[in-house]
Amino acid sequence: MLDWDDLRTFLAIARHGTLSAAARALGVHQPTMGRRLVALEQRAGARLLQKTPGGYTLTASGEAILGNVERIEAEALAVERRITGRDVRLEGLVRVTTVESFAVEVIMPILAGLRQRHPGIEVELLAEMRNLNLTRREADVALRMARLDQPDLTVRRIGVFGFGLYASAAYLAARGAPDFAQGGEGHEVILTQPEQLGGPEMAWITAVLPRAVPSLRTNSRFSHRAAALAGMGIACLARYLGDTVPLVRLEPPEPPPLRELWLAVHTDIRHMPRIRAVTEALAEGVRARAGELAPD
Repeated sequence: MLDWDDLRTFLAIARHGTLSAAARALGVHQPTMGRRLVALEQRAGARLLQKTPGGYTLTASGEAILGNVERIEAEALAVERRITGRDVRLEGLVRVTTVESFAVEVIMPILAGLRQRHPGIEVELLAEMRNLNLTRREADVALRMARLDQPDLTVRRIGVFGFGLYASAAYLAARGAPDFAQGGEGHEVILTQPEQLGGPEMAWITAVLPRAVPSLRTNSRFSHRAAALAGMGIACLARYLGDTVPLVRLEPPEPPPLRELWLAVHTDIRHMPRIRAVTEALAEGVRARAGELAPD
């Protein structure tokens, strides 16, 4: 019979496409993942995954069982959440995910205070743009700039943060202040990749400076700030990023947007003492810095 480790191996490779990516997702070595796949298919008596130049793809047998295995996964994770949700220890691991710039500039001091109050709690901070799946226990707590709408999550808004337009003094000395009435003609801007321009702050900078020329595109907000400091152009930065470095904040005719900050946790584990300690520390810490995150 196949056991849960067999099925987790199958799902991980099916989802990630390569042994290395699947191994990282499950926290094992790549050779181990390869051996598990061979043993799985021997026990199953069927080829479930086919290796191609682009990675592993599902065979007809694999496609036939994928939905069943995903339902088994959902039930196994539900059992795990039910059990761990009754864990009353104020200690143990809590995995928190948010974007890197917010993690470094805002969350880190909050976690330092949490560590002093609850030294038994170990936080694993996953700082990345990708939305990790709380239902699959890829993380326990998520801080996101858009509301997560999964039905099995408890979600609450814990604050807002604002943006501004920034440039270096050297850049402004060379180019002058942008003429917003002329759409910033003759200036350069620092943007994200085209597929990410729909975000409120990126839509706003392209609206107030429509004639400015992009000098750099990057999905890293730290790189946006570094580029502005280096004199590469005008950047739209969160106030917690722009106000803390020697950049000049410009005064556009249209006010910059505000973005909401949402805290999400799976409903089954929200009352665990260590989860509750972390979520309350995050919520209180963000509220305490409201004046810095969205100054008047």
